[in-house]
Amino acid sequence: MLPRRAATAACALAVGVTTLLAAPAMAAPGDASGPSAAQAASGAASSALKPPPAMLEAMQRDLGLSAAQAEARVANESRASATETKLRKRLDASFAGSWVSGPTSSTLVVATTDAGRSADIAAQGATPQVVGRSLAALTAAKDALDRASAKAPSSAPVWYVDVRSNSVVVQSSQPAEAEAFVKASGADPAAVRVVQSSEQPRPLYDVRGGDAYYIAGQARCSVGFSVTKGSTNGFVSAGHCATVGSSLTGYNQVSMGSFQGYSFPGNDYSWAAVNSNWTAQPWVNNGSGGNVTVSGSTVAVEGASICRSGSTTGWHCGTVQQRNTSVTYQEGTVNEVTRTNVCAEPGDSGGSFISGSQAQGVTSGGSGNCSVGGTTYFQPVNEILSAYGLTLVTSGGGNPPPTGCSGYQQTYTGSLTSGGNAYQPNNSYYQSTVSGTHKGCLDGPDGTDFDLYLQKWNGSSWVTVASGTTANPDETVTYSGTAGYYRYRVNAYSGSGSYTLGITKP
Repeated sequence: MLPRRAATAACALAVGVTTLLAAPAMAAPGDASGPSAAQAASGAASSALKPPPAMLEAMQRDLGLSAAQAEARVANESRASATETKLRKRLDASFAGSWVSGPTSSTLVVATTDAGRSADIAAQGATPQVVGRSLAALTAAKDALDRASAKAPSSAPVWYVDVRSNSVVVQSSQPAEAEAFVKASGADPAAVRVVQSSEQPRPLYDVRGGDAYYIAGQARCSVGFSVTKGSTNGFVSAGHCATVGSSLTGYNQVSMGSFQGYSFPGNDYSWAAVNSNWTAQPWVNNGSGGNVTVSGSTVAVEGASICRSGSTTGWHCGTVQQRNTSVTYQEGTVNEVTRTNVCAEPGDSGGSFISGSQAQGVTSGGSGNCSVGGTTYFQPVNEILSAYGLTLVTSGGGNPPPTGCSGYQQTYTGSLTSGGNAYQPNNSYYQSTVSGTHKGCLDGPDGTDFDLYLQKWNGSSWVTVASGTTANPDETVTYSGTAGYYRYRVNAYSGSGSYTLGITKP
């Protein structure tokens, strides 16, 4: 944990907040690999959501795009995220990652270790690439490095899964030291390559991105994204801003609340609860005096455009480089952050990262600056939501639970963030004293992929005996079983929101 410092301009901390609105898939004129300009215009006209001007202007400046290309890129990347979700699930163990390319991200490349799945990939409009290692194999190699991170040399502060090269990359200013670290870690040496780099990341302090808040009268940060936990309103921010229980005041010096939890290093996240003086809204500062509405937190694929807001340098954009990265600061290693080529400077720490309409995460740290360019890492927001059981506040004040699955003996409701799990009934199990048929019905939020699993206790562990795992939000399972203990697992495979589960027991 970083030491608390007196509140001065030189040591203030800040967290920015911004999000964007997505448009339907479209391609820019002159991009032959995507839809025609006429199709693009038609798609744009049919959309109820459009990227805000501040984002498009920053993308044009930083990515060298025209206005039409910037809009097309946001739309194409939204479509790519949905396609990746489907293919990741279908390819299963042979999935080896994906990325977008082209000025408008019109090409989605999906890698696989099974050449026989190329036709499946192409059928979804993506370009197949056959590689030697699955994403699971690459992740296993990186996990070995993570477990050995305490012994990593200071000359090797960054490593990540690089799906484009089908390898794990270790960046180091002293390659020989990095190679020794890799060997000692037990990671598959064939899967890891060392890249010469002088990068020395550090947490980014001294900045507010959205509305400021003050910590115990000694330091300043900015709000990340509004969240709720039950009936409690709050917000998420960077972990290196926080000390649990510290009193907070808002931008107007009115009492605000306190931190409820934080993690740094290892992670770089925190969340704070606010009092009745404050209401959590689905808005973020757009950097030009207005509000932008948050609509979700779907993860952007590698290669997608992404923008960051911070009070030191304002809005800057770039692309997602690698999603599974570990970065070592002076205070220790932070795992599973996302690496970007967006610039940032001290004071931008904690600022929000957004892609299209989707919240991505909060700024952790980085290197370089916005004069010569740099590398910045962000803590994914979905991990923060899952860690503390939080719900992202989105447009419309949240999504009510779906109302399907009527006619079952018991009905349960809940809310999940992408990647999260819930166990029903009521985080417990039920006992069936007779043999018979178990029926489950899951009604998930529209536009997501929620799955349902029926599990039975075998005396030592829970075993899945029936499942519904289509690419849809709604699932049903039916299982004829003997007496015993059972439970349902609801999994938010992709997307976030509220669900209803109906169950009938023998």
